[in-house]
Amino acid sequence: MAASRVPSERPKSIQAGIISKIRLDNFMCHSNLEIDFGDWVNFITGQNGSGKSAILTALCVAFGSRARGTQRANTLKDFIKMGCRHALVHVEMKNRGEDAFKAETYGDLIMIERRISESTSSIVLKNYQGKKVAAKKEELQELIVHFNIDVENPCVIMSQDKSREFLHSGNSKDKFKFFFKATLLQQVEDLLIGIDIQLKNANELVAELEKSINPIVKELDELQGKIRSMEHIEEISNKVDLLKKKLAWAWVYIVDKQLQDKNKRIEELKGRIPTCQSRIDQHLRKMEELNDTLTTKKAQIAHMMEKTSEVRRMTEELKQRLSLATKEKLELEEEQSRRSNYIQNMAKRVKVFEQQILDRDEQNIRNTQAEEHDMEVKLKELQAEIDSANVIFRRLKNEEDTLIDKINQVKDQISKIGHEIEEYEKKDRDIRFRIRELQLHQSNKVTAFGGGRVMSLLEVIERQHRKFNRAPIGPIGAHVTLIDGDKWGTAIESAVGKMLNAFIVTDHKDSLLLRACAREANYNNLQIIIYEFSRPRLHIPNHMLPQTHHPTAISLLRSDNPTVLNVLIDLGNAERQVLVKDYDAGKAVAFDQRISNLKEVYTSDGYKMFSRGSVQTILPPMKNMRGGRLSGSYENKIKTLESEAFEAQNIARQTRGMKRSINEELQGLQDNLQSAKKRRHDAERVLRSKEFSLQDFKRSYVAESSSTAVSTVDELHVELSKIRDEMHEKENSLEKLQVRLKEADNKANDVKVSFENLCESAKVEIGALEEAERELMMIDKDLKDAELKKNHYEDVMSTKVLSQLKAAEAEYQDLEHRRRESYEKASIICPESELVTVGGCDGSTPEQLSAQLTRLSQRLQQESRRHPESIEDLRMLYNKKECKILRKQQTYKAFREKLGACYKALDLRWSKFQRNATLLKRQLTWQFNGHLGKKGISGHIKVNYEEKTLSIEVKMPQDASSSNVRDTRGLSGGERSFSTLCFALALHEMTEAPFRAMDEFDVFMDAVSRKISLDAVVDFALAQGSQWIFITPHDISMVKQDERVKKQQMAAPRS
Repeated sequence: MAASRVPSERPKSIQAGIISKIRLDNFMCHSNLEIDFGDWVNFITGQNGSGKSAILTALCVAFGSRARGTQRANTLKDFIKMGCRHALVHVEMKNRGEDAFKAETYGDLIMIERRISESTSSIVLKNYQGKKVAAKKEELQELIVHFNIDVENPCVIMSQDKSREFLHSGNSKDKFKFFFKATLLQQVEDLLIGIDIQLKNANELVAELEKSINPIVKELDELQGKIRSMEHIEEISNKVDLLKKKLAWAWVYIVDKQLQDKNKRIEELKGRIPTCQSRIDQHLRKMEELNDTLTTKKAQIAHMMEKTSEVRRMTEELKQRLSLATKEKLELEEEQSRRSNYIQNMAKRVKVFEQQILDRDEQNIRNTQAEEHDMEVKLKELQAEIDSANVIFRRLKNEEDTLIDKINQVKDQISKIGHEIEEYEKKDRDIRFRIRELQLHQSNKVTAFGGGRVMSLLEVIERQHRKFNRAPIGPIGAHVTLIDGDKWGTAIESAVGKMLNAFIVTDHKDSLLLRACAREANYNNLQIIIYEFSRPRLHIPNHMLPQTHHPTAISLLRSDNPTVLNVLIDLGNAERQVLVKDYDAGKAVAFDQRISNLKEVYTSDGYKMFSRGSVQTILPPMKNMRGGRLSGSYENKIKTLESEAFEAQNIARQTRGMKRSINEELQGLQDNLQSAKKRRHDAERVLRSKEFSLQDFKRSYVAESSSTAVSTVDELHVELSKIRDEMHEKENSLEKLQVRLKEADNKANDVKVSFENLCESAKVEIGALEEAERELMMIDKDLKDAELKKNHYEDVMSTKVLSQLKAAEAEYQDLEHRRRESYEKASIICPESELVTVGGCDGSTPEQLSAQLTRLSQRLQQESRRHPESIEDLRMLYNKKECKILRKQQTYKAFREKLGACYKALDLRWSKFQRNATLLKRQLTWQFNGHLGKKGISGHIKVNYEEKTLSIEVKMPQDASSSNVRDTRGLSGGERSFSTLCFALALHEMTEAPFRAMDEFDVFMDAVSRKISLDAVVDFALAQGSQWIFITPHDISMVKQDERVKKQQMAAPRS
């Protein structure tokens, strides 16, 4: 039977938990002992007193055993060798394989050191490198549990004292305790008993809790009685509640009726929108046509003006020359007339002087020489004073005129500087606005093609996207990228810039829907292109492209959407638009080279050139054109614009400084002018006073000497001679002037003839230009009329349709808000379905329902005063207590159910425990017989769990009477030791541990029994696979030799 249990293959050694080395320093009788253990069977022999048993005691101490548990000392300090102050137990344990303990921390070797001093003891766990890992007993306890090392279990370590007690004890209760503890049944039973005690305590607690709710149950019965006595008030309360529900929903139904009326009004106003919009679209189309016509006419006029510019220049020159010649002729004629009149006046003066001479001759006879002399002196003095005052006045007048001229010049300069400041400030504002646009485009590229309106439109399209057959594509500029945008941005903007803001739809229905979305987003002039989305990408053959090395617009544009490129080709002719670097190259490509398939030429700075038949047209760049929208990088443009803005600000600041200094200069000039004016007025008053004095003197002289001659005859002759000489000179100058007048007349006639000839030659071209300008004015007038009509219909749409519609929608939303509030309030009171089940509002108005509610409420108050306690409060109190009782009852019921489940589980555990105990009893008997059979002995073990006894029955082969020995004390010493050893091996086979140790297990055996016992122990140890340590004082030479059996001899004790 034993042979059948031995495996055919050699079992593998356990690599985790076995002892590889033990070292003792100053422990018991050892000063320094180190022993290496094999992985299988280890025999340690030696004379008595050599310290063999100290090895097992050290193992027990290393794994945390107390001193009394070893049965060798009362305290740990008793293990210290006499004469020493401390002791050390060092144990090395292998830690390999699947069952290794924290292999990542300790590695393949665990070192356990326990140091003992006279006052304390410590435990240290180290890894394979000898580094400290832990120093707590909890870590050691975790290791012991992991490897199932219970040093107090005799099946793990059987010390010398335990061996003697076990081998010599015949007490059945002691054997039962040994068996019960070795098979862990004792531990399981203790756990089950503890659980049973806890369940009983919990059952008593639940019973006390159930008794505690009996008073509340009694209160519930009393409340139920009160509620039944007050139920007649509930009928009135129910009617009041019903009326409240009807009243709440009546307000909802009233608002519903108002909503229906308002909805009809909104639909009526919405029906007027398409009519107004169609008129607006009609005038928009007309405006677009007129804009195209206006652009063409402007181009035609520009071409005509270029041709007639030279003629106009020559005409202006001739006009200016003719004007100068005519002016010179008129001035000469005027001078001739003035001089002729002057000569005639002088001739009259000659006659007057001749008459005065005759009169003087007669006067001189009557006047004395003395009177004439006094008068002449007085007149000369007055005239000298007048001349002096006149000189001063003229000087001050000239000074004032000079100051006025300077002030006018300074004012002109200030006005010019003010205009320059306004221009620079306007330039700075434009640049700042452009920078903000570029920064906005940098953060969101889409805003470059419509600004904030396009973002609003995209949001509306997103909300309405389910209504479109195909989602609109746009704006087009957001779907294309430009190669080398810094170089060709302006040219591309001139070529296809109008289409970059457009949206593309697949059919007319989507076009109308997109137009409605644009109106909602306040994007009135949105350009919509209808194009089939399903068409593949158009590929233009080379012979249909312009034959030039210059790039076309379509060659510089990239897009992932083929529909966008198809639209640019089909509707924008981008494949026929050629881009050139400068103005001269553009003229050469557009007019000189006659390239086929060429429609238009655009320069990098925005000029547009094209020819239609014999007419060649060059259009300058648009003033408000925003280039660079397709540029990939805005940083350089923003930096350039910022530098330009900074330069404009500096110039404006410098100009303002100049203006301030000139204003100061102007203030000084104005102050000087006021001073000069004051001095001139003073001088003028003095001059006028002198002149008046002279005139008064002359009048008095004439009055006194009316019959006396004013001057002498000689003076009159002298004066007459001077006048005649001057008259002769004037006649000579008049003849010269007549010659100059004739020359100027001839010159004016020549210029007039040249001017008439030039006007006649340019009359046709100028007439055509004037006719084109008149047509341009008519087109502009029609465009303004169409814009006025469009604005009129837009105003009608906004003021008379949309405003009313907005007001109606606002009222509708307000009604909806009121309806939602009324509905929410009514829904809180009761659901609408509940109202329908009781008959609805029965057509009653809210006022009628309110009156009924008031009457019933008054009646309810009267009844309530008769019964002060509210039935609702009683019911609420009843429900509250009932809910509380129910919760507690449910909780206690759940406790009962859980306790029942625990009792069932405990009963199941007890049944399993009893079944396992029975199986272990059978297994023990079977394995015990197996070990006895090696010596030809049979036996039986009886285990009584109720009385907690274990008895061994052994039948010896030499017993002829076949009588059973029920107590091992009836056997010889060797037989009793062998049978007890077989019992121990059977228990060993039922327990698990990485290593086992037995001390003096073969005492009281004769040589034959010892031989059989040793063979049985070795075979069992080798078959089981765990590590075994046997300690015996006897000779072990009869133990069979095996590589897995290691024998060690202890040194003899010192005398």
